[in-house]
Amino acid sequence: MYQLAAEILRRCDAVELDWCLGVNRWARNTGIRRFFAAISRLGDGVFWYALILLLPVIYGSAGMAPALLMAVTGAVGVLSYRWLKRYLVRERPYVSHSAVQCATRPLDRYSFPSGHTLHAVAFTVLTTHYFPELLLLLGPFAVLVALSRVVLGLHYPSDVAAGGTIGLALALASLAIAG
Repeated sequence: MYQLAAEILRRCDAVELDWCLGVNRWARNTGIRRFFAAISRLGDGVFWYALILLLPVIYGSAGMAPALLMAVTGAVGVLSYRWLKRYLVRERPYVSHSAVQCATRPLDRYSFPSGHTLHAVAFTVLTTHYFPELLLLLGPFAVLVALSRVVLGLHYPSDVAAGGTIGLALALASLAIAG
């Protein structure tokens, strides 16, 4: 099973390389690189942790259950993507292809799936389920987090797509369990 997954990811690497190179070229512009590096840094957790802490402050007791659900879902997300990265060991684009520029330091070694995107999607879905008025803030931010991962040379598009899919599945499962 592991060999099959590794072979599929190797084939995806070759298919996605041109797209990675095209998007990664944006990082050559200092302003664009700094912008996406800042978005990525916020997506490391700072933005999401602040949101979790602020929901009860902003919404009072109505923010407690969503904040707790986000924290639990976030923990499951961390366990999920760490296990997958350890199992699938897909190297990051800049490691596998010298033409891809690494524009910011990664948090860990492997690429698949994108934990940043997983959490951005999961937390956006959970938060906006309870507080739809936050969609105009969180939706674009989640998209920028996902895009930043490819722009900065840290992920392939399929890493981001997989992270988003897993994040959506975790959020929907959390909402179903929470009732």
